[in-house]
Amino acid sequence: MIQTAVQQIMLGKVTGTKEQAERTLDAIRNAGYDGIELNHFMIHPSNLAVRALTSFAGMPTGKGGALDWPVLMKTHSLTVPSLHCDLGTLEKKTSSVLEDVHALGTDKVVITGMYYYDYRSSEMVKDLAKRLNEAGRTLKEDGVSLLYHNHNIELLRTEEGKLAFDTLMEETDTEYLNFELDSYWLADAGANPVHWMKKLGPRMKLWHINDRGNRVRSTPITPILRSDSMELGYGNMDLPALAKQAKENGISAVILESHKNWAEGSPIRSLELSAPYLHNLI
Repeated sequence: MIQTAVQQIMLGKVTGTKEQAERTLDAIRNAGYDGIELNHFMIHPSNLAVRALTSFAGMPTGKGGALDWPVLMKTHSLTVPSLHCDLGTLEKKTSSVLEDVHALGTDKVVITGMYYYDYRSSEMVKDLAKRLNEAGRTLKEDGVSLLYHNHNIELLRTEEGKLAFDTLMEETDTEYLNFELDSYWLADAGANPVHWMKKLGPRMKLWHINDRGNRVRSTPITPILRSDSMELGYGNMDLPALAKQAKENGISAVILESHKNWAEGSPIRSLELSAPYLHNLI
């Protein structure tokens, strides 16, 4: 059975207090989702740099870092398909991250890509692959799997003329690293997500889903519209084709992550609108 979940980055504004988080988790469960994919930097108090970066992206972390997330998830009968974490934290605080993993009842850690990192450099990408292999080997000793989550930067070409994504796939050991594929960012980069799903095959363990299109609020001035994230089924991505391939790859969970362009300006309303389409799709 493929689980359905929501990415915690959507929830920063609606989980600031225990009472607010309780209402939000109730809404997620009532919409039919099985769980929430949590972020290490959102289940603990985050530093100023992290708060600034996420706020700039339109999805602030909020004040949920002070809450007891293992208890919240258990109380609301929600699972945790994986825990997102940055590679530096995982390398420096491995034991602490593993404590969180076990407390949350998951067996997957996802690395979410590197900030201030040159994916055009073959040397740097190969070094990243080496670090991922080493981190994955350490986690495997504790029964935990390591995945890498793509955005669109992995489709930059290195000086060797090879896509960084290809280098990461070739230079990492399937025993120690697999992938959480985000189809939205591949489409954003002009790539065919199905093509990349096929390339990953069984190395694709989780799927980040979103739709992409246009939300027109008034008569457009020009014939060129800006694309953004949309609720599932309201955009133009070929989600049925993506779902077919994701299922063939044997994914264990699909995670909704819509961005700041939410219906009615509400992440809760947005995930509620996406839920029927997602459940029918899966």
